[in-house]
This record gives sequence, structure tokens and C-alpha cells, in this order.
Amino acid sequence: MNDRLREVVVLGGGSAGWLVAGLLAAEHGDRLKITLIESSDVPTIGVGEGTWPSMRDTLRRIGLSEPEFIRRCQVSFKQGSRFDGWARGAQGSEGDRYYHPFMLPVGYGDVDLVQPWLATQGARPFADVVSPSVQVCEAGLAPKQVQTPGFAAVANYAYHFDAGLFGQLLREHAIARLGVHHVIDHVDAVLSHENGDIAALQTREHGPISADLFIDCSGLTSRLIGQHFGVPLKSERDVLFNDAAMPVQVPYAQPDAPVASVTVATAWAKGWIWDIGLPTRRGVGCVYSRAHASDDEAHAALQAYLDATGAPAERPAPRAIRFDPGYREQFWVRNCVAIGLSSGFIEPLEASALALVELSAQRLCDELPMTRVSMDAVARRFNDDFSYRWARVIDFLKLHYALSQRDDSDYWRAHRDPATWPERLRELLPMWKLRAPARHDFGRIDEVFPSASYQYVLYGMGFRPDAEGVSAAKLQAAQACFDEAARQARRLLSGLPGHRSLINHIKNQTET
Repeated sequence: MNDRLREVVVLGGGSAGWLVAGLLAAEHGDRLKITLIESSDVPTIGVGEGTWPSMRDTLRRIGLSEPEFIRRCQVSFKQGSRFDGWARGAQGSEGDRYYHPFMLPVGYGDVDLVQPWLATQGARPFADVVSPSVQVCEAGLAPKQVQTPGFAAVANYAYHFDAGLFGQLLREHAIARLGVHHVIDHVDAVLSHENGDIAALQTREHGPISADLFIDCSGLTSRLIGQHFGVPLKSERDVLFNDAAMPVQVPYAQPDAPVASVTVATAWAKGWIWDIGLPTRRGVGCVYSRAHASDDEAHAALQAYLDATGAPAERPAPRAIRFDPGYREQFWVRNCVAIGLSSGFIEPLEASALALVELSAQRLCDELPMTRVSMDAVARRFNDDFSYRWARVIDFLKLHYALSQRDDSDYWRAHRDPATWPERLRELLPMWKLRAPARHDFGRIDEVFPSASYQYVLYGMGFRPDAEGVSAAKLQAAQACFDEAARQARRLLSGLPGHRSLINHIKNQTET
């Protein structure tokens, strides 16, 4: 029981399972035997994924090349998110749009930007004034140049990609280059030691497969942490109402149509619709609350959006996804840790799902080498840290709804009710009426969303702190930052290629 861990079993493939297995193998493959078990008759949920910029470092760590990734996985670049219709909706103007870019505000952390923005340029959107990213996205430009090395950035970026193709590439890479042992089989039973640890997974064709640590990447079924250990889901349905999605993949009307470099999230009366542009198609989906909208209403909203955005009349039928919004009360029990959908799921509003997979997998890598004796302490810290991370994600997502002025349904009115807000958000919003969100509002160095993200959403949604007098020195310092953001925007607009142009160049270069 005091020996170091030697064998790890990952249950479940897909993006989560193969990312975890790949990171473990890349960083600890010389000391660990890593086996991934997946059933051939259990489909993955992937419908087209958005990521955070951290994915660049993750792919670099496991040894994938960016050109190969772009060629194989229908990749486009993502520079942030755009929110249409969230602040005022049907009652608002055509200008009801704001961005949450990946680039931090120029001068962030060093200069007070908010009060000078209000005093001198408050009529312009906050993100437009403090970051060059919005102009780059509006112009349809890529975040890097042709000669920029793989994974390097001129403007900060993440990716959009086809989740199914991504899982296939990760699987091939993990098996062929990282030495992950792959077992395709169905798990019939979970075998336990006398102390309650998992001893082995009983498979139908390969018999019992034992390990020292088991990683539950079995998706929404949560075969180990949920079914075997019985760890309940902490429901967030009273905070984030959405519990259903209706995704569909549609081609562009023209094959050379522009590819958006942001995830577009468009609010409708009883939910919102995502729109992710890949090189050959769009991944579009309607997210909604079944307590507020019927499936037929969601389907009608999705079809109306597709009509309005120029999708071809002939389309595949969308499929239905049901989920219970929330996360596990514990993620790590005895010698089992849940990562991915098995640990919880909430709506994909800010692409947090794969980011939490990355954070979990990297945390696991950082804790190795590990013994069974040390594992209980590791598990306690892991559970504390990821309960905190999940709660902060929920705070941030709720912020998008809580500030809306939409009044076209009970759905939006209920979201505005402070009784549905997390306690932390109820505490912070009155403070932010007096001052901008700052780093000391958040307790950890590695926050999931920094205070800059809160500023982008707050002021994009029309929230305004009380105006106060600003000294000449503060105005001067902020104006220098505003001027620098404008200079960067001009430089990027003149030097960056079109988004589709760069994707085509990388794909053609790779294929020759």
C-alpha cells in the first residue's frame, strides 16, 4: 500500500479520456503503465467543441503538431466569444452585442481603466476601447501570421474543432507515440478490495483489468464515481436553469464563406444558441430550460436562427441532449478520480468543459509520483480545489443572465431574481457598483476566470459602476493604455491574414 503508483486505468475515451491518458503518458509514461478502456457501443457526446487558450499548451505537452491538428480535426481559430441579444433582446437596439475576448485589456492590473473609460469614452463598448481583439474579430482576421510558429500567437487564441475527429487523433497519437495501452471492451463489473478501493474492472472479453488508480472518464453515465461509489450530483438547476440542448451541423451556403473566429452566442426568449464556425461547416445548437420551453419551441427557435443566418434549406435533423446541470459533491474517492462529464456538466456558455478536463489532468500530473498512503491527502485537496473551480464557473455563467434587461419571458425574469444568484455573486455585485472587479476579489492565483473576464461581461451587459471623479494622472495613464490598444489594433489589422486564408494555407502546406 506504500508503493508508488505503477498502473493507471482510464475508463472512457472521447476528448476527456484521451486527453487525460495522453498527458499522463507524455509526462509520466516512463514510470506508469496507462491503460484506456472504452466500449465500442457507447457513443461520445461531442458535438463540436470550443476551447480556451490553454489547449495550445496541452497539445504541445503531449507532442502533437499544430498543423497536423488543424488538418485532421476541422480546426478554426477562436479568439473569444461574442454575445448577441443578451442585454436587451427584443426590447433593445441592433447594437445589443458585446465581446469577451481572450486578450487581456492593455494595462490590466497596472492601471485603473474603468472610471477613465466611463469619463471619456463610456459611449463606446468597454472591450473595444481596452483591447485590439474586437476589431480583429470584426474584420474576420486570423490571430497569427503565416510565418508564426505552431502554437505561437500574435493575438491570443484557442480553437474550435470537430470533437469526434479530435478524439480519433488523440487516440492514434496516444497509442502510437505515447505508449498508451488501448482496450476495447465493455465493463461488466467493478471489483473492490476489502478496504473499498477499486481493485479491477471486470471486462467482458479481457477479464479483470487491475490498477492502482482509476480515472472515470465515462461521461454522463459516471460509471465509477457516480454508479459505483454513489457520489451524488450537486444540482445547480436552481441557478442555471438550462438542462437541454439541440445541436445540428450545417454546411455553409458558399464553400468560401467567412469563418468566424469567435463562438457566437445568441440569446432567444427562452435560452440561447451557439454558433461555431469550422472550415467546412457550422456547429449550431439551441440551449434551453425544459421548465421554460418545450422541445418544439426550442426546435422552432433553432430553425429560425438557421434561416436568419443563411443556412441551406436542406438540413439534417437536430438531435436532443438532456443533462442535469451540476457537479459531483466529490470528484476523488479512494483510488478513483472523475474527470470530464462524469464529474459534472453545465451548459457550454464559456467553453469550460474541456478547460476543466485540462486543469484536472494537469493537476493529476503535478501530484505524481504518488503512493496510496499519500493519495487521501491529494484527494482532499483535489476535491477542495475543484469544488471551488466549479463554483466560480457557475458564478461567472450566472453573471451573463443576472444582468440582462430582457423581459420577454419568465426565463429571463427568473434569471434576474437575486434569489437564484449564487451567494458570492450577490455579495460582489454591490461592491462592483462602487469599483471595478479586481484581483483581490478572487482568492486564487490560477482563477478559472480572471477579473478581466468579469469586466468584459459586466460592462458588455450594460452594468455601470457609480461614476466618480478621476484625477488627471489616472486619466493620463488610462488614456495611454487606450491609445496603445488602438495602435495595436491598427498594426494587427494591417498585418494579419484573413481567418479562412490562414487555415487554407496551413492545410495546404501540411498536405504537400
